[in-house]
Amino acid sequence: MVQKVTSGPTRRFSGLVPGRRGAIFQLASVLLLTITVGCGGKPKPALTPGAAETGIASYYATSLHGRPTASGETYDETELTAAHRTLPFGTVVRITNLENGKQVEVRINDRGPFKKGRIVDVSKRAAEVLEFLRAGLVQVRLELLREP
Repeated sequence: MVQKVTSGPTRRFSGLVPGRRGAIFQLASVLLLTITVGCGGKPKPALTPGAAETGIASYYATSLHGRPTASGETYDETELTAAHRTLPFGTVVRITNLENGKQVEVRINDRGPFKKGRIVDVSKRAAEVLEFLRAGLVQVRLELLREP
């Protein structure tokens, strides 16, 4: 009589951990890697002191008054503040309306704008000083004055 010898199921090594726990482990690893790679500290300024950037400015809707900004401050439409994609919070910039020459100095306290072609969102008060409330959008020059 010949006895049949069986061994357990054969597994091929695929480099992945099998099963549901393995899938969770792999997802967690990818997320951790993504977060680690994305953490580069504070944003790099797009400008150096004295440099300028030209583009379109818009202003915050009144409905945002009293809501938190990305810096943690509460948005106050009566303050001279603005949102920029990369400049550090606390940076002071001069914004010039290229259509009428009006200028205002604002402090960056939020992130944005997120519409293509726009370089800065200003508070309602800053838009009043620049005289573009009615137009809603205006061509501006943004000059970096000082960083925090």
